Order: sequence, then structure tokens, then C-alpha cells
Amino acid sequence: MEHIDEGRLETDPEYRFGYLAGFMGFGEEDIAAVHGAAEHLGPVVPQLVDAVYDKLFSYDATKRHFVPRQSGYEGPLPDSVDALEQDHELIEFRKQHLGRYLVTLVTKPYNGKMVAYLDMVGKMHTPKAGSKALDVPLVQMNALMGFVADALLATIASLGLDHDVEVRTQRAFSKLLWIQNDLINRHYAANPEVASAWERCRGASEGVRRVKRTGRNLLLRVSRFQQVIKGKAVRLAARIPKTHENSSPIPAKNMS
Repeated sequence: MEHIDEGRLETDPEYRFGYLAGFMGFGEEDIAAVHGAAEHLGPVVPQLVDAVYDKLFSYDATKRHFVPRQSGYEGPLPDSVDALEQDHELIEFRKQHLGRYLVTLVTKPYNGKMVAYLDMVGKMHTPKAGSKALDVPLVQMNALMGFVADALLATIASLGLDHDVEVRTQRAFSKLLWIQNDLINRHYAANPEVASAWERCRGASEGVRRVKRTGRNLLLRVSRFQQVIKGKAVRLAARIPKTHENSSPIPAKNMS
């Protein structure tokens, strides 16, 4: 059985990625399948990006996050959610980012730099990195990742690939996007004290177990002591002469 340092999972993105990849079975064959899709997915990236933004613009809960200042964008800001259109300079800026993200997935090596990039994708949507004004709720990020996953898998299914290649590619992307979603979620669940809190909790749990073991041992000793005392009492009682009710009283001496 492999040991996993659960405290380290919360503080070390590479260690976390390795654990997730190993658990899901995301390995070299999957990476090859993802990279192998580059020539097919590359030409349709603009359509995928447009589909994502059509969806994001169809809900006020997701569209509103494009009104505040975005990290790295220095151009004019929209006046309001209602006034914002997809041809706005800010949206073009954001679409370029999404396009580069999709291209990165299918072209770059899966090393420490890639893990840091995937981790930052999640962090950038919170005030922890990038724009302090951008704070996308987790439910919106999960909805977005679900839509992106479905759009990618549907696109792969439409490419006319050999059946075995199609299945391998879809499975590889499915695992990859689950890992990405976890690296997003962790920035909503984790804080700087998580690891130490986990260690304290684990230490406290071990302390409770020690107390319980000590308590059980103490009770066992008390029980044994009681048995010893009871045995001694029985033996002592057996040595004491019994007084017979029918025996005559001892005559009193005449003191006169």
C-alpha cells in the first residue's frame, strides 16, 4: 500500500498532480493521446472559444465577471454587464487567453512548469492572484469546466478518428480535465493553515487514540487488581473461625 502525505497534498501542486495522475491512471499514453489531438483540435480552437463565450454570455452570473479589471489588461472597461458585447476589447483579450490555454494543453510537455500553469489557472480566478477585483465563485468555475469538457469531448467525437484512437483521446482528456478541475477547486478549499491544521488534527487524533489505549489498559489493571483483592478477601475470610450460635456463653468470673 502506497503512503500519501495528505498534508503535502495541500501545499505541493506537483505532489498533488502526481497523486491525482497516479490514482486516475493518467500517464504517458494519455499525454501522447492529448498531444496527438493537436493537429485536429488546433484548427477548431477559435470555434471552441466562441462556443464557451456564447455560454458565458448567456447568464448574468457568469457574464458579470468580465466587467471588472482583468489581470494584464490595460484597455477600456465596459460600462456595465448589459452594455458588454463579445466584440469588446476586453473580451477579445480574454478569448486569446482561453485559446492559448487550449493550445497549451495539446502542445506543451507535462512537467513541473505545466503543473504550475494548470494550478495558476485556478488561482487566477480568485483574489489570491491576478486581479483583486476578480473573484469567480466555485459553482461558476465548475459549470465552466463541465461545459468545456463536454465541448472538447463532442469535438473529438466529430473528428472522424479511428475508433480506438477516439476512445483513447476522449479518456485522456477526461482524466486531464478532472485533474484541472481539482487544481481549480483547491484554491477555494485551501488556505495557508490547512497543512498545519491537518497535522494538528492528525496529532490530536493520535493523542486521542493514545488516551483511549491508556484508559483501556488502566481499566484492565483495575479489573485485575479487583480480582486479586477479591481473591485475598476470600482466602482471609476462610481463615477466620466462625462463631456457633448454639455454643454456651463463657461464664463470668465471680468478682466478689
